[in-house]
Amino acid sequence: MRLLLISDTHLPKRAKALPEELLGRIARADAVIHAGDWVDAATLDLLEARAARLIGVYGNNDGPALRRRLPEVARAELGGLRFGVVHETGPAQGRERRCAGRFPDLDVLVFGHSHIPWDSTAATAGGGMRLLNPGSPTDRRRQPYCTYMTAEVADGTLSEVTLHRLPHRHPAGRR
Repeated sequence: MRLLLISDTHLPKRAKALPEELLGRIARADAVIHAGDWVDAATLDLLEARAARLIGVYGNNDGPALRRRLPEVARAELGGLRFGVVHETGPAQGRERRCAGRFPDLDVLVFGHSHIPWDSTAATAGGGMRLLNPGSPTDRRRQPYCTYMTAEVADGTLSEVTLHRLPHRHPAGRR
């Protein structure tokens, strides 16, 4: 299975639209995972219409309309792995330990909120839960690039986890 991981799109506040590169990957993904802070329902509608399968949660910037349509925590079995999606995991320090305690039944946890890409493994009784934050494709904050992730999963193995950097956006007429 080919996965597309995104979070913190913040449309239309941080950008007017999702980057074309990202939109092009939606049709090629077997599942799209969005870890919250959509901000507008139009982005949810777009991904629901284009994605073969969409797994998403609401974030702290998502209002009542999105909270009615999305859970705070989502879970799915993909390619033999147990995935969870949540927006907020707290401070970076101690994240692996906290998440392993909160989600002991997961193999992979996708999260957002910080806009900072993250890839680590929490030590668990079963070996280790992978924690992934794809950053943001539209609001890089203090990061050098806007980002998203792709991954593959088959036979209970997560592979080809790749952080993609998006080209810098320029205001109209400026380069």
